[in-house]
Amino acid sequence: MASPFCPNCRRLIWICVLLGALWKIRAEQIRYSVPEELEKGSLVGNIAKDLGLEPRELAKRGVRIVSRGRTQLFALNPRSGSLVTAGRIDREELCDRSPKCVVNLEILLEDKAKIFGVEVEIIDINDNAPDFGAEQREIKVSESENPGTRFPLPEAFDPDIGVNSLQGYQLNSNVHFSLDVQSGADGIKYPELVLEHALDREEEAVHHLILTAFDGGDPVYSGTARILVTLVDTNDNAPVFTQPEYHISVWENVTVGSRLLTVKATDPDEGANGEVTYSFRKVRDKISQLFQLNSLTGDITILGGLDYEDSGFYDIDVEAHDGPGLRARSKVLVTILDVNDNAPEVIVTSLTSSIQETSSPGTVIALFNVHDSDSGENGLVTCSILDNLPFTLEKTYGNYYRLSTHRALDREEVSEYNITVTATDHGTPPLSTETYISLNVADVNDNPPAFPHASYMAYIPENNPRGASIFSVTAHDPDSNQNSRVTYSLAEDTLQGSPLSTYVSINKDTGVLYALQSFDYEQVRDLQLLVTASDSGDPPLSTNVSLSIFVLDQNDNAPEILYPTLPTDGSTGVELAPRSAEPGYLVTKVVAVDRDSGQNAWLSYRLLKASEPGLFSVGLHTGEVRTARALLDRDALKQSLVVAVQDHGQPPLSATVTLTVAVADSIPDVLTDLGSLKPSVDPDDSGLTLYLVVAVAAVSCVFLAFVIVLLALRLRHWHLSRLLQASGSGLAGVPASQFVGVDGVRAFLQTYSHEVSLTADSRGSHVIFPQPNYADTLISQESCGKSEPLLISQDSLETKGEFSFNRVSQILPH
Repeated sequence: MASPFCPNCRRLIWICVLLGALWKIRAEQIRYSVPEELEKGSLVGNIAKDLGLEPRELAKRGVRIVSRGRTQLFALNPRSGSLVTAGRIDREELCDRSPKCVVNLEILLEDKAKIFGVEVEIIDINDNAPDFGAEQREIKVSESENPGTRFPLPEAFDPDIGVNSLQGYQLNSNVHFSLDVQSGADGIKYPELVLEHALDREEEAVHHLILTAFDGGDPVYSGTARILVTLVDTNDNAPVFTQPEYHISVWENVTVGSRLLTVKATDPDEGANGEVTYSFRKVRDKISQLFQLNSLTGDITILGGLDYEDSGFYDIDVEAHDGPGLRARSKVLVTILDVNDNAPEVIVTSLTSSIQETSSPGTVIALFNVHDSDSGENGLVTCSILDNLPFTLEKTYGNYYRLSTHRALDREEVSEYNITVTATDHGTPPLSTETYISLNVADVNDNPPAFPHASYMAYIPENNPRGASIFSVTAHDPDSNQNSRVTYSLAEDTLQGSPLSTYVSINKDTGVLYALQSFDYEQVRDLQLLVTASDSGDPPLSTNVSLSIFVLDQNDNAPEILYPTLPTDGSTGVELAPRSAEPGYLVTKVVAVDRDSGQNAWLSYRLLKASEPGLFSVGLHTGEVRTARALLDRDALKQSLVVAVQDHGQPPLSATVTLTVAVADSIPDVLTDLGSLKPSVDPDDSGLTLYLVVAVAAVSCVFLAFVIVLLALRLRHWHLSRLLQASGSGLAGVPASQFVGVDGVRAFLQTYSHEVSLTADSRGSHVIFPQPNYADTLISQESCGKSEPLLISQDSLETKGEFSFNRVSQILPH
């Protein structure tokens, strides 16, 4: 049916659509408008252009829709950079009869953690025809009604708005009735049937009328209802409501079945003409599901649960009619009061599950939206986190919050955070929602390995087996994974000219040190090492620690006898003792050393065997061989002694030396009795004795000549006598001994170092034999106290006819 209104409406609608181009406001709000009922994929707006991006950048920048709540109505076309419809949009289903239908959504620019609000207005199109709800309506009219009487007609309902909504009514032409349309204060048009001419039930009992409702859309839609006017007897009073409008407020949590209110209409007629019944007018599905009207009592009760968030206001039309059909209208205006029955809703739109511990403060961890469906104070939401966390929560755009770090993190202190975000509304009582965010702190190699001690000391006994474990060092790295994997190495160094790596090695994984050689305490007593612990990070970090390895001595060296030493020609050494020696006379001294140390090098001497027991004794700690009693004439010229030297190690080691002591008052006596001494080395070699006798005689002659020369020099240098005497007194305490071969004199003829000092008178002459320098040889105070004096008077020499030899030192041939 052609519309009587606005013939260019269709053109105006599309002009409005074309003029509804997208625009932006400074608060990052983008607005579009789009007509309803478009096909899926229809263009809404060029979102890429409005965001200042190229279409190909949408996916790269992480642009996406993060709208909350209902089904997604729009989608992004990544190719064109446009916002398109995700399906058919029904404005009436979305916004009912609201004058303005706006859908809000948010666009997330993920790489910048930025939100843009988008507001899309849904423009109504004429997609609904007016509907009366019932195809037929009966009106009973008293035949006595006067012309001009009005009868309410059923109203049509068009869910569209504006020009597309209901615009008017038409009634088919007839003789008795006309149509009059009244407009209420709320702008709703009420059709009324006007009696034009008197009725005659006997002439025509029923009148059939067609009522047409039309809208102003392009094309025009219309709906019809059949009106049956039935003539009845006279009923001259219609029902009248006690109030033209009923106002009531009710909490949204009111229980189902509760009585909301009671409407009341009265009719002064009697009988059936005065019996009033009630009903809803223009009953919509939502009203019929929530409210119920008792047709007899007028009680309105709650049929379904009310929800302020669904609708906060209801406009209910009620009607009262009497038996013949006269009607009255009224409104029930129901205001729904909000109750804090919705906890805040937290939607995480962007989340980082892992962050490096070196991330700078201000790094964004999560972006989330907070929404509460309640209103007023009940809908105000505050978000919070615990104060002792190194994070901050700040509000960004709208109801969006950003969770970011506010100080540096340390994985070694806390490796994982379980962050509880609490959203609490301002209602009474307040409701809250907790959202849990897990954040893993990724490790960075920021800790070098650490040793428990600044330095280490280890001890290893000498003669250790090769490959033996010496010590173990362990370093700890608080980092994780490869950053905490520690390897060990030794710094390059040398020991006694050889690389340190030839002595010890270290297991790079366990830190155990091994000896590559068997150590000898007498050669190497300690090793100074530098152990390096390095982690496997990038770049690697390392720490050094010093390790001192001390070699412990073992008793692995027997005592070594330095004096007397055996001649290299196989002869036997002989010590001389005069027959006039008193008890305690120092015959000789056994000098020995031990290359070990400590207790292992403490030596003790004892007389192991003697040809004349009780004649000689050996000092336990000095090794001095002394006469134990006076020598007798019956004592043999040759005395054989075996002296044992033993250390204090465990087990103790020892060495022995055989001493031959010749008992004689003078060298000529020795020469006279040489034939009686048998060789100790090779008794079968009898020819050696002759050579020894000749050698001793030659040496004696040389010695006498040498003494004469020294005497002459002494007379010439008389002023030096006191100095020489001082030098002589400093050498006191050296045993008087001779070293003579038994089977030959060659040993006695070895190179000697002599110093002879003679005074001017016969009592001042003396002979000095310098003392050899033996390493590690100790001369006890006792031996020095009991030694023979170095200065011997001339009278004594003449009377006894013997020489006093203070010291004969053998210098071994090279």
